Amino acid sequence: MNSKNVQTKWGQFIPLVTVFFFWGFVAASNDILIPVFKKAFDLTQGQSQLVSLAFYIAYTVGSLIYMGISLLMKEDLVNKIGYKNGLALGLGISALGTLLFYPAANTGSFPLMLSGLFIVALGFSLQQTVANPLAIALGPITTGSQRLTLAGGINNFGTTIGPLVVSFAIFGSSAGANTEMSIESVKIPYLVLGLAFLLVAILLKFSSLPDKPEAVVEVKNEVNASRSSALKYPQLIMGMIAIFVYVGVEVSTASNLPAYMENIINLKTNLKFTVQDIAPYISLYWASLMIGRWTGAVGAFTDDMNLQKVFKFLAPYLAFGVFLLVNAIAKHDLTPFYVYGLIIFVLIAADILSKGNPARMLLIFSVLGIVALGIGMTTSGMTSVYAFTSVGLFCSTLWPCIFTLAISGLGKNTSQGSSFLIMMIMGGGIVSWLQGYISESIGIQGSYIVGVLCFVYLAFYAWKVSGILKNQGIDFDKPVSGGH
Repeated sequence: MNSKNVQTKWGQFIPLVTVFFFWGFVAASNDILIPVFKKAFDLTQGQSQLVSLAFYIAYTVGSLIYMGISLLMKEDLVNKIGYKNGLALGLGISALGTLLFYPAANTGSFPLMLSGLFIVALGFSLQQTVANPLAIALGPITTGSQRLTLAGGINNFGTTIGPLVVSFAIFGSSAGANTEMSIESVKIPYLVLGLAFLLVAILLKFSSLPDKPEAVVEVKNEVNASRSSALKYPQLIMGMIAIFVYVGVEVSTASNLPAYMENIINLKTNLKFTVQDIAPYISLYWASLMIGRWTGAVGAFTDDMNLQKVFKFLAPYLAFGVFLLVNAIAKHDLTPFYVYGLIIFVLIAADILSKGNPARMLLIFSVLGIVALGIGMTTSGMTSVYAFTSVGLFCSTLWPCIFTLAISGLGKNTSQGSSFLIMMIMGGGIVSWLQGYISESIGIQGSYIVGVLCFVYLAFYAWKVSGILKNQGIDFDKPVSGGH
């Protein structure tokens, strides 16, 4: 274990999390672009989903390009150019993508719009490859997953305000803006975003971020001494599958919720949900990720257990308050959401039981995810809606847990392993499509069995990886000397 990094390096961590904000801001803003493009370009529903496909497939393509370049160089690309240069390069690529929105809006070209989004996400792929392990590296390994959770909370802040900002930039204060004006207006916010990418690239380039951090020190023993590739580490191979199914269940649960609420709930109960009525519940699902991540990040701030317990109660309700405030501004009825505050207690209890151990947290939260989906599949009415929505709470800290476990002990192969993990984000599209396909045979409510199977694998990985890492001399229950 590495004992040198005994404190979280906040002076380096704070500028780093700006890129996490951008990922959330842009990804959530795509939900605004889809209906705009569908109407403006007269697209079918399937064609409009090319927005999501172009965005998420770029992560896989970017990872493949990264590995191909590293192979040609016979040296890992990020290790060669440095972590700061890697982040700056990724931001520069994303900035180039935003420039395409100008000619695309002027010519009314849907393919150019998709190309712009693809290139933006291509840059994100490199940024994610660098930023995730770097967030873990800026302090002791034992709180690495909590720093990544905190960064994820900043990401979710971006998902919360991104759609609001882009919607206002496109439509203004009037929801009745004409389609042509909407398309013309797309270029301005994205050009501003491109400028922000460049400014942050300069900021990070001249920041105190390390170029070659001790990401997660590889323990030199007979178990891993001869491993020259990231793919020779079982924690990474199994972790790649875990990232695939985790992103899959996270995205598919939300993407199939509108169909469930609009069709099944209306048929089985006297509740009547329109598309407009469903929107706040989708918002609650994604806000649940922010609630969970703010809770899980508390340990990154202090070692004082009594103080942690206080913050673990305050942080989730502060995040819940952000959700309520946003929906109050949008003039939604908040009454149905107050009961959700009780479900947040389950999250807090689970987080305390995990004691900051990423493997234990992954196991507990995966089991709770299975329970939530099971309740949603076997009940009806608002009980099932809240059950499905609470999956967001139990998905909230899984990314940092899996990522930390998967790259622990990789040493010089850390950035390569990170790239393999980023590639598996494609699970969001594939698992979501699979659940939709299965729903045509067994119904939308029964199709959530796909999510249950995803959580079952995640629970298995949590159990298995603990033994794998202990054999390599890595134990997350052993405290690192020193304090925050």
